[in-house]
Amino acid sequence: MEQILANGLYLGAQYALIALGLTLIFSLMNVLNFAHGQMYVFGGFVTYTVVAQLGLPFIVGLFASAVVLAVIGALIERFLFRPVIRKSHREESTMLLAAGIAFFLDAVILLIFGEKQRGVPKIMDGVLNWDFRIIMPYDRILIGVLAIGMIIIFILFMQYSKTGRAMRALAQDRVAAQLMGVEVDRYSMIGFALGAMLAGLVGGLLVTITGINLGMGGPTSIKAFLMIMIGGAGVISGAIAGGFILGMMESIGLTLLAAYGGITYLVIFATLMVFLAIRPQGLMGKPWG
Repeated sequence: MEQILANGLYLGAQYALIALGLTLIFSLMNVLNFAHGQMYVFGGFVTYTVVAQLGLPFIVGLFASAVVLAVIGALIERFLFRPVIRKSHREESTMLLAAGIAFFLDAVILLIFGEKQRGVPKIMDGVLNWDFRIIMPYDRILIGVLAIGMIIIFILFMQYSKTGRAMRALAQDRVAAQLMGVEVDRYSMIGFALGAMLAGLVGGLLVTITGINLGMGGPTSIKAFLMIMIGGAGVISGAIAGGFILGMMESIGLTLLAAYGGITYLVIFATLMVFLAIRPQGLMGKPWG
């Protein structure tokens, strides 16, 4: 039981960080960013390039992922989403744009990095063995602690910084925030950049554990959408809760259902469908409409 809990917390911390970026973009712009998984993959490849090919420390690679993905996110919002949102009043337009960006990033990743699995050397050796009840490599513990630390920093930033308060006001009521002097375009761009940066950071963290490859973008996006559906779309606390719930469900499923082949996600999806039939707005979201 202790091992299942430890694995669930480790997975949940990573998943919550991914979901935070996606739900931030949705809450600010009402945009479902289908390219979120590709941003995660791109961040992993940036860290791989800096660490494995340039020989620089892992922390430098992680910082590079954050900066590169923040810049990519800001450019995407400024030159793609902003004009489409202004000119089109149909939500389908932004959804199609996001899907197009996902395919474009897949092509860019294939062109620059190729399709092979990539990884970096372990950043920490050794395994924690607590009375045979919890066995966890030290590098996974470090990655989990870093992910939780980033979640805490993000929450504090959103709660107490001027930029965070402006983005929260924008998420609550876009028109009212604009009337109160909030620069909507500026903070939408900052929010999109921050969401992309979080995806890149998770990719940078996990390239040390699972490695990274071209095919991971789509499944990562699906998991991110699962998390915000569980917690409630556009709700930051819901994204965190959804991430840890999915991590715990995955840990339990992979442990208890291992003998039955790959049915873990079949059970997770079935459970999710029942849950959404009962509470379609998620745990912490408000009813639609």
